[in-house]
Amino acid sequence: MKTAFITGITGQDGAYLAKLLLEKGYEVHGGVRRISQPETVRLELLGIADQVTLHEFDLTEQNNIFRTIQAVEMDEFYNLAAQSFVGASWDLPVYTADADAMGVVRILDTLRTLRPEARFYQASTSEMFGLVQEVPQKETTRLYPRSPYGVAKVYGHYITMNYRESFGLHASSGILFNHESPLRGKEFVTRKITLGLAQLARGGDAPVELGNMDARRDWGFAGDYVEGMWRMLQQDDADDYVLATGVTTTIRDFFTFAAEELGMDLEWTGEAEGETATDRKTGKLVMKVNPKFYRPAEVDLLIGDASKARTQLGWEPKVDIRSLASMMAKSDFDALG
Repeated sequence: MKTAFITGITGQDGAYLAKLLLEKGYEVHGGVRRISQPETVRLELLGIADQVTLHEFDLTEQNNIFRTIQAVEMDEFYNLAAQSFVGASWDLPVYTADADAMGVVRILDTLRTLRPEARFYQASTSEMFGLVQEVPQKETTRLYPRSPYGVAKVYGHYITMNYRESFGLHASSGILFNHESPLRGKEFVTRKITLGLAQLARGGDAPVELGNMDARRDWGFAGDYVEGMWRMLQQDDADDYVLATGVTTTIRDFFTFAAEELGMDLEWTGEAEGETATDRKTGKLVMKVNPKFYRPAEVDLLIGDASKARTQLGWEPKVDIRSLASMMAKSDFDALG
């Protein structure tokens, strides 16, 4: 039986990954931040809360990281924890750097000292591409981050590469494009959309307030993407891989797909800050633009080329964007009922 340690195990990706590894016969341990009551609702929704062992783990505390890695004899270490909300990174730039950049090197250096044979996965992100220098983006595309979050993740990405090349660690980075699910946090735009629409469909009257409706993202299903993480650590040689669908969709289109699942027929009017959407069936305003949700430095287009992952890992996404939007909208609607 292999043993895996997952930081961020109570998050969307951590929960799906834990479920996958348990199904493959792993013993699964996870790191959670020190709070009065660990948030395990995602693990509970997947029916695995009592099958994993949780440890207090803080990306900003070296002694805690050292003691935890010393206590758990892991074969694989998946670093999924981070301050992962891009919008919050402008309000918390120093903390974001400490957790998302320095946290990675704290883990890597501890693994080099205590568990050099363990295989390491770093959760990199398409936000590192930012002001894109090439379309679509692949592993060799120049990085140009446009947020404190993206900048911190670039450091984590390169330090992982550096420890692989300098010390021979089996350390890989997955450059994952946007991946969503019904377990997504409510502060992320896709879940904000599906939850807001579900509330409207259940009789609510507060329209969903959004920012740049023309921003385009490459969205996939988180359950598909954790399979790619696992496959990276099964390779003989560590490397970096883009995971993406290769399909780009606007915020507006994702909103439309989710609304259709809930039986809404949208009429779009206006543009830019004056854009709104109304449900023709009820006459209810369901979306309006709020300029406060614009980013200080916008990332307009992200679309990934996952050819390397398809060829070398045998990985490919299974859930398309319409199915994803429908899945999330239906889940939120059912939960409210």
